[in-house]
Amino acid sequence: MSPAARSVNIFGIYLILLGLVLLLAPNPMLVQFGLPPTEEVWIRVVGMLLTYLGIYYRVAAASELRVFFFGTVLLRLSVPVFFLVFVLEGWSDWPLLGFGLVDAAAAVWTWTALRRSTRAA
Repeated sequence: MSPAARSVNIFGIYLILLGLVLLLAPNPMLVQFGLPPTEEVWIRVVGMLLTYLGIYYRVAAASELRVFFFGTVLLRLSVPVFFLVFVLEGWSDWPLLGFGLVDAAAAVWTWTALRRSTRAA
């Protein structure tokens, strides 16, 4: 597995774990991050979607789908921007930005790995 694929694979594992927490027991994590607990089904729907997305990431990593890797870099870098807007609009509290920073850091890792492999080729 290439370094870029490894970064996408590990991010996929992160998504699966986060998704499973939101799907099975969301409130302890929500409270830990300063977000209100909920009984709404939507947080579990998000958990299911994150789990599925994580599986897609792992499949793409195993298949060395470089075009997917490039696409994820751009989208993951946009996550903290959206989360900042959510916070500034008062739709969420500041701890949400922590999740956006994880996305951005993982995107930079993937981008760096992709650049190194392109230079080596």
